[in-house]
Amino acid sequence: MCANYRPSTPESLKSFPLPPPDFAYGEAYPGSVVPIVTNFAPRQWVPASFGLVPGWARDAKIVRSTYNARSETLAEKPSFRDAWQRGQLCIIPAEVLYEPCYETGRAVRWAIRRRDGRPMGIAGLWERRPGEGREGGAAVWSMTMLTINADGHPLMQRFHKPEDEKRSVVILPDDAWGAWLRAKSEGAARALLQGFDAEGFVAEAAPR
Repeated sequence: MCANYRPSTPESLKSFPLPPPDFAYGEAYPGSVVPIVTNFAPRQWVPASFGLVPGWARDAKIVRSTYNARSETLAEKPSFRDAWQRGQLCIIPAEVLYEPCYETGRAVRWAIRRRDGRPMGIAGLWERRPGEGREGGAAVWSMTMLTINADGHPLMQRFHKPEDEKRSVVILPDDAWGAWLRAKSEGAARALLQGFDAEGFVAEAAPR
C-alpha cells in the first residue's frame, strides 16, 4: 500500500511528449494535489487529489480511505466500481515511494525509487466531478493507486507489519504506459496489473 510518495518533478516530466504540469505540488499524502495523465485527457498532466472521490461522496474526506484500491475487488467496492467499469484509467508519475519497514522491530520509513532515476508510472483510476464553489465550475479530478498482492515480491514483501498481507502498487513498465491508457476492456487492463521487476529499483531507509 502507499499513503505517502513524492511525485515526479515538472523537470523530470519534460522528457514526455506533454507540456509539464503548470501547477504547484510537493510530497504527497491523501488529499494532496498531484499530477496524473488520464485516458480522458491523455495529452496533459491534470491536478488530481490523492484519493478517489466518487460521484456519490458528500465531501472529499473519503480520500482518507480511497487513496489505494485493491485490484481484486475493483468491480465490487462502491468507491471504485463506477470508475473501473467505465474504464477510467490513469498513470500517476512518482519519483519516490515511501513504505514502512519493520525489519528492525519498529516502523522505519523507507524510500523506493528507480535505479535509473526515471519516473515510475503507477497504474490508477480517476474520477472527475464539478467543482463546488470554484470559479467557472472547473472540474475536480481525483485518483487512486491500484494495488496487488506482493507476498512473494523480492522487494515489496519487506514492507508493512509482519502479520499484514503484503501489497504493492502497480508500477507499469515504460513500454506499457500507452497500453494501459488505451485498454478498452477489463481483461486488457487486468493483464497489465503485474508485479514490477525489482532489479530496476533501489530501496533504503529514509527516516524523517
